[in-house]
Amino acid sequence: MLNPQRLAILRAVLAAGSINKAARNLGYSPATISQHMATLARETGLVLFEKQGRGISPTDAARHLADQAQSLLADFGRLERVVADLRGGQAQYLAIACFASAAERWIPEVVRTVRRHQPNLTVEVSLNEPVDGRGRRRPDLDIRTEPANGAEVHLDGYQRHELLVEELVAVLPGDHPLAGARELALRELEGEPWIDHDIYDSPIGRIILTACGAAGFAPRYAARLDDHRAALRLVEAGVGVTVLPRLAVAELPGGVVARPVVRPAVLRRIVVHARRDRRRGDLVARAVARLRDCARAGEAGPA
Repeated sequence: MLNPQRLAILRAVLAAGSINKAARNLGYSPATISQHMATLARETGLVLFEKQGRGISPTDAARHLADQAQSLLADFGRLERVVADLRGGQAQYLAIACFASAAERWIPEVVRTVRRHQPNLTVEVSLNEPVDGRGRRRPDLDIRTEPANGAEVHLDGYQRHELLVEELVAVLPGDHPLAGARELALRELEGEPWIDHDIYDSPIGRIILTACGAAGFAPRYAARLDDHRAALRLVEAGVGVTVLPRLAVAELPGGVVARPVVRPAVLRRIVVHARRDRRRGDLVARAVARLRDCARAGEAGPA
């Protein structure tokens, strides 16, 4: 069986460019590094280094082995953390699933809060929109968007907390004829080219399409993508207009304005599903409390 430490040393030698430099970086003697590389060569049956002048040069086999070892070593690192978790009898990680604007605006404060309480904690954040992605772990906190007037969703094994009912806003180039209005009826955007930031039909996209249908039209798209930041840049470039939650427009590019949408107002409800787990209940409760604080503080700012 291959020794993970020797694979890590091989990667260090390749990164440093020589055995002597790798030895200095790792705090070993050059003789120890050479011995590990010779043992690895015997274990694999591969020629890992060839003489070149007064030094040595890695072979293609060594480079390929080092590349393939990267994910393996990362998995070993995670396994070591699991062992530490089991040995310590407490969670050393917190898994959060959320949408992109929540990750940008709220999650930094959540991470800071929970790590202040538990300094050795690793927080793993994965996006659950636009394609309902899955992280490496079952989430302890799952932050989701729902229609404000829709049925409440409850997940088995989780406690549901409502964080915020948030209005969506129209985003237009600053020189657009409608940019000077204090608010915009949704139907005023009917003839405009739209930037769709939800090509994969996540909940926020369905909320927007439902509101457009209620206003009597379907958007005509000039561009479709799956990132609200890129959508803002397209608006800035004058390609079209878009409709976004306030949370996603807290920092607008220059030359872009956001205006409230009325008739109908476009609203979403943001909820967090907190996993019921007695072992980490205090940690999850702290995270939920910080999320509530962020939502109450109006992290999105004015449109």
